[in-house]
Amino acid sequence: MPGARVAHVTSSGQAMPCATFEQALAGQRESGGYVWIDLEDPARADLDALAGPFGLHPLAIEDCLDGDEVPKIEDFPQNTFVIFNRFHFSDHELAVEEVDFFLGTSFLITVAAHPLDSGARQRLDDAIRAKQANVGKGPDYLLHVILDHVVDDQLLAIEALQDDLDQAEELALARGSSGFDPTQLLRLRRNLLASRKSLFHGREILIKICRKDSPFISEAAVYQFRDVYDHLVKFLEVIEMCREMVATLMELHLSLVNNELARLGNRTNQIVRRLTLITTVFMPLSFFAGVGGMSEWSMMTGPENWKIAYPLFLLGMSVVGVASYYLFKWLERRPARRVRGRS
Repeated sequence: MPGARVAHVTSSGQAMPCATFEQALAGQRESGGYVWIDLEDPARADLDALAGPFGLHPLAIEDCLDGDEVPKIEDFPQNTFVIFNRFHFSDHELAVEEVDFFLGTSFLITVAAHPLDSGARQRLDDAIRAKQANVGKGPDYLLHVILDHVVDDQLLAIEALQDDLDQAEELALARGSSGFDPTQLLRLRRNLLASRKSLFHGREILIKICRKDSPFISEAAVYQFRDVYDHLVKFLEVIEMCREMVATLMELHLSLVNNELARLGNRTNQIVRRLTLITTVFMPLSFFAGVGGMSEWSMMTGPENWKIAYPLFLLGMSVVGVASYYLFKWLERRPARRVRGRS
């Protein structure tokens, strides 16, 4: 099988690599232990080849090939089928990847649609070697070690989400509405919703395991899974707090935008009031200029008195303009004085 690791796990917890699953089954029958088959992006033919020897149900095989199923746990006559999610965070985007398990009395089959990178693979191998004594007790203990590793990777992704949230908060407070991009919050909200959905269903899986619903998980192994359940509960609380912070930051951003718009509106109102004041001051002056320009003034005072009439006309225009200006300035300050007097 391409992209597969087959091993016979002895009673001491040592994983002995095998070329085929038939060889692993032969070793299990001769010296005990169990079979572990780790598949990465398998084809239908690979899973169909395991259906007969290990009793894999066709519906479970369909779920493995789908790759976008909700996390769940189902019991079949010869095995328990578990769908879990692994998180991968890169370039500010959260990828939720499916990983499947077939747990039987003497075997564990893991199916991953997306291969692990070298670092994650090395961490998983180190975790299995570190808990070799427990791994030798049965495939349910190996399932716990792998789930615990998957949950640890979820923690790394959640911490990265928290770092992005802290950065968005700093930008929102430091730059205000002008330098902050709200699409960061929308992306964070989408990632948090995806992680919350996965963690919620993952917690339900651990509840059923801890409730001893699966006949292929021993009562002694159930206590190991309770620690994984505690981690998922804690992660859900962290995600809920992060969602509240995202909502608060969005409200803060909208408040800053509203304040900026209100400030611009007030400035526009002040400009309009000043232009209105200037227009109102020049209205009587325009009237006088129109009277003088049409020769009505010289007709009323007589053409022979132009040396006295026109200076008086200019003086009258100046007096009316200055009086109008101060009158409207006084009227403009009146409401403000009333407000200060009441306060």
